[in-house]
Amino acid sequence: MAWSRQQGGVETNVVTAFYSLILITSFFRAVWFLIPNSLLAPSYVPHAVMAFDKNHPSWVGGFLSEEILTAGSLSLFSIFILILVYWADILKKYFQPGTQRSRPMTTFLNIVGFLVVIELISAALFLLRAYSSEGMILLNSILLSTVSIICVVEITIFSHKFRTVLQTLGAINQVSTESQVKRIVWITVTGNLFFFTRAFIEAIFAFMLIMYWHQNGTVQEVFSHPLWDTYMCLKHWSEVVILALMLYILQSRFTTSGEIKGSAGGDGGGGEYQAVPDEDDAKVSENIVV
Repeated sequence: MAWSRQQGGVETNVVTAFYSLILITSFFRAVWFLIPNSLLAPSYVPHAVMAFDKNHPSWVGGFLSEEILTAGSLSLFSIFILILVYWADILKKYFQPGTQRSRPMTTFLNIVGFLVVIELISAALFLLRAYSSEGMILLNSILLSTVSIICVVEITIFSHKFRTVLQTLGAINQVSTESQVKRIVWITVTGNLFFFTRAFIEAIFAFMLIMYWHQNGTVQEVFSHPLWDTYMCLKHWSEVVILALMLYILQSRFTTSGEIKGSAGGDGGGGEYQAVPDEDDAKVSENIVV
């Protein structure tokens, strides 16, 4: 009973954090898009500038713009990191029953905190004039592409394990888990498509930055209007699509033919799935996603 009460508190914290992160992501993206670019920088396309450059006072606006953009990206990625951490905690109960389980929110905060520290170090190096704004953009691209690849791998592994757990529990308890399995498949497909696309975009962009920087000592040629427009459109429209799909998936019931058939049987026992499962097992399908 004590474990159940503890899990209830964990689930509440995770759900609250999940929707809070969606709100935070939307806030940062709205701020970045709604503030006129002319207030932050003279050009929509980034240009190389050093911090505290008296000849280019626009470095302040460019720095703030990049930080707002980065904060939105970290908030978005944190949504999936939260789901993966929560999934890992639940799976540990079934695949490593004797192992002491850590608090999901603590693990989540440690991972996100690590990413925030990297970004703070990058900002500090820029302010210390270790590199120009080009260096900040390059580091962000490398970091986001790396995190995207890790998320693709982890989502695929955890999704397979979760489907195995659900199907096993359904067979043992004679409870239909088909709708939960469909939900997991949807999250896996949409999440992997988003992170694969993001990893591809960021990796190609980082590669181009490194190549131009190596050949010309600057990446000014990379930041042309057509290329920057394409990069930003792919980046932000993919974010809009993934957030919309996530909300749709989490709110959809994914009713299956087996559930419809069971409900049609009424109270007369005609349905195929009538056994009452163990309390913890019954909550697995609710714990699959936040």
